[in-house]
Amino acid sequence: MKQNSNSRRMGELAREKLGYILLFEISDPALDLVTLTGAEVSLDKSMLRAYVSCEASRYEEVTAALARAKGRIRSLLGRSLGWRVTPDIVFQIDTTTDEAERIAMALEDVPPTLSVEKDEFGYPISQDDAEAGEDE
Repeated sequence: MKQNSNSRRMGELAREKLGYILLFEISDPALDLVTLTGAEVSLDKSMLRAYVSCEASRYEEVTAALARAKGRIRSLLGRSLGWRVTPDIVFQIDTTTDEAERIAMALEDVPPTLSVEKDEFGYPISQDDAEAGEDE
C-alpha cells in the first residue's frame, strides 16, 4: 500500500486503537494470544490493512474469528478514531515470526561437515593428507 508520512502516522494511531479494541473490547476466546503487529492506512483513509500474528496451528481459527468480529471491530474503531470515513479493515496473518523461528532453528542445527578441517580451497583434509603433510 502506498504510504507517506501522514498515512504512516495515521497507521500508528489506528494500530494503537485497534490493539486496544482487540485486547479489551472483543471477548472472543479464539482471539486470545493474538498479537497485532502492524497497520497500514491508505492515503484516503478508506482502507486499513491490519497484520496479526498467532501460532501457526491457529491461522484458520483466528482468520475466521476476525472475519466474524470484523463489523463490531470496524464500528468500535470508527468511534475511537473520529475520522470522517471509517476505513474498511482487511486482516492479514503476519508470518514473519514463523520465518524468523525457522531461520533460528536452521542456524542451531549445524551440519557435522562444518567441524571437518578444510584446506584453503574449502576441501576436506583427510587424515592421510594430514599425516603426509607432517612427514614433509
